[in-house]
Amino acid sequence: MTGTSDPFWDARYSAGEYAYGTEPSLYLKTCLAAMPPGRALFPAEGEGRNAVYAAQCGWDVTAFDGSSEGRRKALALAAVRGVTLDYRLMRFGDLDFPDASFDLIALIFVHPPPEERRSLHRRLASLLRPGGRVLLEVFSVEQLRFSSGGPKDPAMLHTPDQLRAEFAALRETRCTVETLLLTEGAFHQGEASVLRAEFVRER
Repeated sequence: MTGTSDPFWDARYSAGEYAYGTEPSLYLKTCLAAMPPGRALFPAEGEGRNAVYAAQCGWDVTAFDGSSEGRRKALALAAVRGVTLDYRLMRFGDLDFPDASFDLIALIFVHPPPEERRSLHRRLASLLRPGGRVLLEVFSVEQLRFSSGGPKDPAMLHTPDQLRAEFAALRETRCTVETLLLTEGAFHQGEASVLRAEFVRER
């Protein structure tokens, strides 16, 4: 492990309950059902619900987060589900993986600081193997109309055009804004505006 733990997220994840539940994103679940397992990266993975599910589906999973409490609960969930994760305590700026390391990078409700986001997304694109893909499920800027979760700073929310620009090195296969009902733990509850996207590195 590297880095120091984030006090905000440690406080959120220190409760006994899982803040966003223990079941995976339905979008991720649907996408994984159509993909052969490979090596996956889950940045800012929190308490591990999505990474653990991918491991259950046969993926070789690496995850990281800035919260030691999130990591602790993710590893506990993995143990309950009978899978293993390479889960690291690190921040976005600590990315040290070689290029072309992963078949999948899943960004599920990951909202980096705007000053880091563009360079992070471009760096993540470089980590994909040929044929690999980035999956994103994030709050759109329209989420400010709802109280179901997510950042309150519009600069930390997403638009299709912004994602297309930041993943311009990849081929877009999906990039849509949807209004749906979230039922994911205590912090994702209610109607929400969600951007679901997929970008693929050409072979």
